[in-house]
Amino acid sequence: MAEQMTFDLPVKTALGRDDFFISPANALAVKMLEDWPKWPDAKLALIGPIGSGKTHLTQVWASELGATVVAAQDLAKADIPTLANAPIAVEDIRDIATAPAAQEALFHLHNLMRETGTPLLLTADLAPNHWALSLPDLQSRMSATSVTALPAPDDALLSAVLIKLFADRQIDVQPKLIAYLIKRMDRSFDTAGLLVAALDKAALSERRAISHGIAAQVLDNWDKNTA
Repeated sequence: MAEQMTFDLPVKTALGRDDFFISPANALAVKMLEDWPKWPDAKLALIGPIGSGKTHLTQVWASELGATVVAAQDLAKADIPTLANAPIAVEDIRDIATAPAAQEALFHLHNLMRETGTPLLLTADLAPNHWALSLPDLQSRMSATSVTALPAPDDALLSAVLIKLFADRQIDVQPKLIAYLIKRMDRSFDTAGLLVAALDKAALSERRAISHGIAAQVLDNWDKNTA
């Protein structure tokens, strides 16, 4: 049996969802979401690049508070007064930069929740001052929102995620293979999931265990397809 790779990382279980690993890369953001009663004006912007874990961490927060999670672009059709009665997370704010109806809805939601001090979490890939919302009053209020950031995963976090993804498929891998993958792959959770699936498929196709040779082949094809 291949040697198992272990990391002394704390694990935060997302109430029925996959385990959420905490490392130096995301520890501050996790702490900020846990300290939601201390948010200025009861709101916080969680920012980070695609694949940094924003959606997962948002779901953890929402599960713990019983909050609703809604895409910003769906706000135009939402029942805003009802949504404002409980904590809410609005994802991908920059998606509504050119959507006046959704911006009006968010403006109304923001004001209602601010009046009652109900927690409002906002997510995007960039900080609020870069959201370029066309509704000036909304952009002004968003720009005044406190921010916490999720950077791309560090080695420890990405390693732990890869190990779990392999374990979910009942695949044992050697530590050296994990280290090799980290050096070659894009640093995102999305890529980790796709890469593990591709490695599993390649190994099954060749009817042998995942090796450095298979990994090199998959990564070479990966680089060619994304170039």
